[in-house]
Amino acid sequence: MSEPAYTAAPFSSPTPVLSVSPVVLPAPGRAVDLELRVSAPVTGSDLPVILLSHGQGYSNHLSSLNGYAPLANFWAAHGFVVIQPTHLSSRTLSLAPDTPGAPLYWRSRAEDMKHILDRLDVIEAAVPQLLGRLDSSRVAVAGHSMGGHTASLLLGARLTDPDDGAEVNLADPRVKAGVLLAAPGRGGDAVTEFVAENYPFFLTTDFSEMRTPTLVVAGDKDSSAHLTVRGPDWHTDPYFLSPGPKSLLTLFDAEHGLGGVSGYDVAETTDENPARVATVQRLTWAYLRTELYPGDSAWQAACDALAAAPDPLGRAESK
Repeated sequence: MSEPAYTAAPFSSPTPVLSVSPVVLPAPGRAVDLELRVSAPVTGSDLPVILLSHGQGYSNHLSSLNGYAPLANFWAAHGFVVIQPTHLSSRTLSLAPDTPGAPLYWRSRAEDMKHILDRLDVIEAAVPQLLGRLDSSRVAVAGHSMGGHTASLLLGARLTDPDDGAEVNLADPRVKAGVLLAAPGRGGDAVTEFVAENYPFFLTTDFSEMRTPTLVVAGDKDSSAHLTVRGPDWHTDPYFLSPGPKSLLTLFDAEHGLGGVSGYDVAETTDENPARVATVQRLTWAYLRTELYPGDSAWQAACDALAAAPDPLGRAESK
């Protein structure tokens, strides 16, 4: 397959990546300690950080620090340190179904991300090749599917805890930008009866206070009928229902896997398309470069290249 025209956007050559796992963070009160994968370029200093939250799905290992290699490897090869936690919802942990927070552990997932931010110095020290190379002032969060829900909470989305009726605000000012990939949309009458009964925290999702700059990536064929009655538009809610600045990348003919972002050649990708994955890699990288380094032209260049392609794989817009 020839390279699509949008790849003409300026990209530095990829650098070799080092990947270390598991890095274990003690987590008192958590069912198990927090295990991470840390991926980084072998060279460079003052490296920005992306916290990447996995989704669910039915594979045994994609929902863990071992998933999402197409994203983690690309971002790391182009200058980011990528930190991937294994959330308590991961099939790899096989926790008892009566563990508090089961089965999706929505609050614990967000707390995992905060725990990582609290201990970036510990993570740096645990990976000797990283010592002194992180820029903790430039941090982004990203997440796919349920991981998108987790990331949205760090970015300012809110919900009502179905257990006690309290409003939950887990926004973290250390997070400067975000990427939401096939993330859940609003609650209320948008979710299915099954979701309302089994995952009631989805019912009250509210993006009106999600103020951190965010790129929302959605597939226009991602119906997610097990979650929503609204069809693919549901996944654009984080863009349309939140205040700016925000950007939206709509991928044409893309389903929930967005071409295969959760892993290489995985069976649950229903829309496998390497060119689509390359679009996600490049556009997300460019967006975060520009948001974390104001004045960097990467995002505009990537959008221009996408629009100029003879057969564009998507469209980008901003507000």
